[in-house]
Amino acid sequence: GNQRTAHSGNSPGKKSQHAEEAIFYMDCRAAYLAVLKSSLANIKSKEQLTLVLQQAGRNPSQKTVNKYWTSQTSSLNFDDFCAILKKEKPATRNELLEAFGKIDTDKTGYISHDELCKILTTRGDRMTWEEVTSITKQADFNCNGKLDYNKFCELYLGTREQCCKAARARLDTDPRLRQQHLGNQTETVPEGITLPVPKPSPRGCRKPGHKLPKGDSRAPSRPLSAQSSKASSSTTVTVAASSSRNTKLIIEPDTMKEWQCAQSRGCFYLEENGEIISHKYRLHLPQRSALCITIKPFSIPQAQGKPCPWLSVDTALFILKENETQENLQLVSFTEFQDKEIFGWRGELGAGLYWLLPFTTGCRLRKGKTQIAGEAKLVWRDEDGELALTEEFRAALLDVFETIDLDGNGLLSLEEYNFFELRTSGEKCDQEAWAVCKENFEMKKNELTRQGFLDLNLMEANDQDGDPWDLWVTLLSLGYNRALEMTEACPFVIDICAERCKPRIRAIALEAGGSQLSRALCRSVVNKGEAKGLGGSESIFIHTYRSGSRITSVIENKSENKVIIHVNNEQSKNCLNNRGLTVFAVEVAPKSMMVSQHVMALNEQEEWIYSCVHSLV
Repeated sequence: GNQRTAHSGNSPGKKSQHAEEAIFYMDCRAAYLAVLKSSLANIKSKEQLTLVLQQAGRNPSQKTVNKYWTSQTSSLNFDDFCAILKKEKPATRNELLEAFGKIDTDKTGYISHDELCKILTTRGDRMTWEEVTSITKQADFNCNGKLDYNKFCELYLGTREQCCKAARARLDTDPRLRQQHLGNQTETVPEGITLPVPKPSPRGCRKPGHKLPKGDSRAPSRPLSAQSSKASSSTTVTVAASSSRNTKLIIEPDTMKEWQCAQSRGCFYLEENGEIISHKYRLHLPQRSALCITIKPFSIPQAQGKPCPWLSVDTALFILKENETQENLQLVSFTEFQDKEIFGWRGELGAGLYWLLPFTTGCRLRKGKTQIAGEAKLVWRDEDGELALTEEFRAALLDVFETIDLDGNGLLSLEEYNFFELRTSGEKCDQEAWAVCKENFEMKKNELTRQGFLDLNLMEANDQDGDPWDLWVTLLSLGYNRALEMTEACPFVIDICAERCKPRIRAIALEAGGSQLSRALCRSVVNKGEAKGLGGSESIFIHTYRSGSRITSVIENKSENKVIIHVNNEQSKNCLNNRGLTVFAVEVAPKSMMVSQHVMALNEQEEWIYSCVHSLV
């Protein structure tokens, strides 16, 4: 995916890519301006986000909207909207028919009204009866009360295309809107966002094992808006084999024997669109104390002897001080020291509340293209016809239990179980439902045992008469593939030791890092890294920082205008980055900074060279 053919910059392939980029940008503008008065106006609510997504031909579920509008979101700008559209692809006809085909097992081409209502109100992003009724009134049910879902798909796709065309037509016929340009605007935006540049192959370009190609003398490819390179800055860092694991935590275990400790587990989950979400934590210190805070991938006891790809995933933890409001958390520090797979920080903190935001670059936790030989069997029937869980599925569920048992006490509290429910179904279990669980499944001290968790999943299989559909929905959302291997998640464990008080840590959310993490990440690189001005420019700087096994670069734009920066990694050796692209472009908002890329060694046993050229275009 990273290999590139040395064609000239005017090859048909590049022209086609530029044309696709221009069309995509035009569609983004058309949808955005159908709801908002200007491309400089911000989306201010979930409802507004839903409207602009619908104008772009998407049909977002509440879960999708919640993914981009978290508890920390106050607004989204046009660039954010473009990035969302790149991630949320519209459903194709084949995908719709495949979904209906799983319900229509007899392949008749029809679904009954009752069956459709049952599915929509009990599975996935569950709808109310009123919402279902409003849909079925518009659907083409025949006299037998059955839906011709082929016609329904045509209606859905046709309506979506009409919506997009109407938005584009409005843009074309309104001179005021047509004159709005996306660059060189004078609006202050908190953060930059990646300029949506089409990827040659979303999965192939991220394939582990490919080395980045060496550069040649040709001119690098550039986005359509790039006419000439005005200024550039190059950075080269050579890292010896395995040296990324030689930095040690400045602490000896013997000095901590009398310290008081707290621990919490958590997990990074890879979304279908490549975004990474994780648990977030609040730390309480009753008094000022020296601290040692570490984070590392969690080696699940039950997983011993099985492949554990997540153990090579890089982790980090950002420590932020909570002020009177949560909107402006202050970066205190981050886990910059590395000892093998452990990242840590040692220092002193005053009494108060702190946020701990886990982070991984996405260099190693990413979508793969591994071929699965066959789908694992989850349930079977014994001689009496009773359903039972297969040994393989039981083992996977016990691994899941270890991951979601955040305090590691061997039991699931309601709070811990609700993080599991939010991840797998998007809903919470209330006290009344928990009381029902207590009546039917094994509990201790009002917490669910491992056996109770297994029995709960067996009950779910029985509710569906052995149909593993819902069980697979659960497993896939937790990062498992069809072979019951955890390939798209990384469980981790956080340890906190304090010299003079008992620290308390509590998970408070399971969501994307959001603006707070982005700001903390950028600020850490600016504070610790090396800064280079882009040649010929006094207002654009490239900050580069190596922390343990990763290198991060941040672009800081101090000017009053948006800028497009071209990034070229073709001279790098034995590297992989979080974008999966050797050459790309990013757009940086005025008076803001953003991460350009994270880079790690492809093979840590060999020397690796980070060689990057940032150019203003």
